[in-house]
Amino acid sequence: MREISHKLAFADAPAPGRFGDVFDPNNGGVQARVALGDSALLDRAVEAAKKAQPAWAAVNPQRRARVMFNFKALVEQNMDELAKLLSSEHGKVVADARGDIQRGLEVIEFCCGIPHVLKGEYTQGAGPGIDVYSMRQPLGIGAGITPFNFPGMIPLWMSGVAIATGNAFILKPSERDPSLPVRLAELFLEAGLPEGILQVLHGDKEMVDAILDHPDIAAVSFVGSSDIAHYVYKRGVAAGKRVQAMGGAKNHGIVMPDADLDQVVNDLSGAAFGSAGERCMALPVVVPVGEKTAVALREKLIPAIAALRVGVSTDPDAHYGPVVTAAHKAKIENYIQMGVDEGAELVVDGRGFTLQGHEQGFFVGPTLFDHVKPTMRTYREEIFGPVLQMVRADNFEEAIALPSQHDYGNGVAIFTRNGHAAREFAARVNVGMVGINVPIPVPVAYHTFGGWKRSAFGDTNQHGMEGVKFWTKVKTVTQRWPDGGASGDSAFVIPTMG
Repeated sequence: MREISHKLAFADAPAPGRFGDVFDPNNGGVQARVALGDSALLDRAVEAAKKAQPAWAAVNPQRRARVMFNFKALVEQNMDELAKLLSSEHGKVVADARGDIQRGLEVIEFCCGIPHVLKGEYTQGAGPGIDVYSMRQPLGIGAGITPFNFPGMIPLWMSGVAIATGNAFILKPSERDPSLPVRLAELFLEAGLPEGILQVLHGDKEMVDAILDHPDIAAVSFVGSSDIAHYVYKRGVAAGKRVQAMGGAKNHGIVMPDADLDQVVNDLSGAAFGSAGERCMALPVVVPVGEKTAVALREKLIPAIAALRVGVSTDPDAHYGPVVTAAHKAKIENYIQMGVDEGAELVVDGRGFTLQGHEQGFFVGPTLFDHVKPTMRTYREEIFGPVLQMVRADNFEEAIALPSQHDYGNGVAIFTRNGHAAREFAARVNVGMVGINVPIPVPVAYHTFGGWKRSAFGDTNQHGMEGVKFWTKVKTVTQRWPDGGASGDSAFVIPTMG
């Protein structure tokens, strides 16, 4: 059986004592096993990073940018291989896998311009003969703990900015689909990144805790469920680290009476069910405003859902593939039963879905609930599967209150032709990322990604300038060059006191 090992700066890692199974979601079988590291292995990786990082930080920014350019080219050259590798372990269809990698690559494109964004500020003549300037310097060693649902995009979001700004980086990817991050690390080395600057360590909670506690790791970036994000944030901060911890979501799509319902249904088909709903920016809640809108939307949704094709991850005609594990499939189906028990109307039931020849695969059919109430647990909690819930609202105020009062605040969308309603909604809704006729409002790479409330812990978002700020520290220099005349200069006075 294939074994997936760590990608380290040293070749003599001890044989691992523990392994985790890596499944093929299409047939339910174990296709590989991944080595699970421990704190001793992390110590060695950190020592290698400490040796390599000072020289990398001393490399001028444009040369670090050239590594990013080279890496981008290599990923593009190997995109087919990388997408198939991702798809084989995660289960998302190959087209989705390509999109996963491409969105990460867009952050690498941002990193190609790192010399510009690292420029500091300068004030000439802040006082008599005094100039003040600032510089952004790397933290030293950073770490990323990434989830199973985007094994390409999120590791690149974190590692690209951390490395481009001069840090060494230790990546702990999900043990459910660990092969792609290893392959990306290999391509970084091929692109010219020095050994020790990017290392990949596999593991479970033992490795996560070791990263959070390690005194030489200055900052940790995390993406996962909200409960674990909160745990990571508290433990990391208690250890004196910078921490950004992105959690779960329950994103809403508000459908105003004037919306183009055909376009809304087309958008919902991808946003709610694409990648089997295993996205923190999926759109699992639709809120039609007014009874007429609700009836018309439901009437159009049912045939659209029936037309969705669920297939193996290599099926080019499939809209989505299996979920990642049998345990996750069971969790989703338990939520569907919970919704029935809570009194929601199950309009389309995706349980029991199978494909001929792949009966043991982790497939869940598209599911639609109507008449879901805000008090229901299935509404309050993140299902993370191909389940769309319809929560009816009588008016605009009721619709804006739903996402604003929810515990999660990652993303939200409004569908309307009314510019005033859209502007009012964007200004007032208590959510971090807003889409106007955009169902999945993930910002482009040179902006920044981050939710509010239980969707994010910490003060700094992912990528863009927020990412640069997170992975660097500011040093401010006040300089004065006295003339040194015979009579001497007058005593120094702080400029703000002069």
